[in-house]
Amino acid sequence: MVTVRPFQSGDETALVDAWNRSMPADPTTAGWFRDCVLLDPNFDPEGLRVAVAGDDVVGCAYAVRRLIPLAPGTDLEPDTGWIPFFFVVPEHRGGLGRRLVGEAVEFLERLGRTKVDFSSYTPNYVLPGADAELYPDGHRLLEELGFRTLYSPVAMDRALVGYRTPPEVHELLREREREGYVFRSPEVGELPELIRFAADAFNPDWGEAIRQHRDPERIVIAKKEHIVGFALYAAYRGIPERFGPFGVDPGQRGTGLGKILLHLTMTRMRAEGLHSSWFLWTGATSPAGHLYAKAGYEITRKFHVMRRSA
Repeated sequence: MVTVRPFQSGDETALVDAWNRSMPADPTTAGWFRDCVLLDPNFDPEGLRVAVAGDDVVGCAYAVRRLIPLAPGTDLEPDTGWIPFFFVVPEHRGGLGRRLVGEAVEFLERLGRTKVDFSSYTPNYVLPGADAELYPDGHRLLEELGFRTLYSPVAMDRALVGYRTPPEVHELLREREREGYVFRSPEVGELPELIRFAADAFNPDWGEAIRQHRDPERIVIAKKEHIVGFALYAAYRGIPERFGPFGVDPGQRGTGLGKILLHLTMTRMRAEGLHSSWFLWTGATSPAGHLYAKAGYEITRKFHVMRRSA
């Protein structure tokens, strides 16, 4: 007999073990579960629905809503909740996933959330959305429960072994420098400006990623009187090969600043001896997606950001 209950202290090790059996393509660690779930300020044990058979954890679904704002100046997004992940061990599939996700949705709806997103919760999402190729049953279950795709970002990777900054990037860099742009790591005193620019021009989560990063040598900015672009790596979970966030002032697009920032950052990554550069989230046909493709990045996964509306 399987029971479903809220998270209890002592579940954590068994949850990580069950996760790794259920999602072998995306294993996690006790450290990640501690830092990104249990120590998340928005964590509520009632929202982490744990399925137990005897003494064994056999699945879970995690529902979360904001109890504190994502960043200064933002609200609690009172209409929205998220399900960052759910899973069921192979031998207990066949209805338990529906029960778990259903309870997670009910938890959020009782709290007045009229939109439930899978799985784009920031800052601690696991994957940008459902991977229909690796986890077709999970994707199908979400559709059956009324989740609809909002958009489909892709993950991209590029090998850095043998990477060299292309000559045309050097020429473009010199041209922009003659126009008064500078490209370098930010000074400590410039970090507040960079954080505000990233948060206001793009996403509050990007500003917070920079605030927590605290390693200017792994950040490159473009500046002309004020900061107009940036790129960095090792911002998320301290993983050196994870590229991003990365952005250029929309009014400066078409100047090649993004191309310069991308390649200068890749050069720094290679100088550290890193063998690859990767990220989880971009639009395949967006300007950034085209820029990455021209720089040698290849699509490695596709996700579906999905929403259920009450």
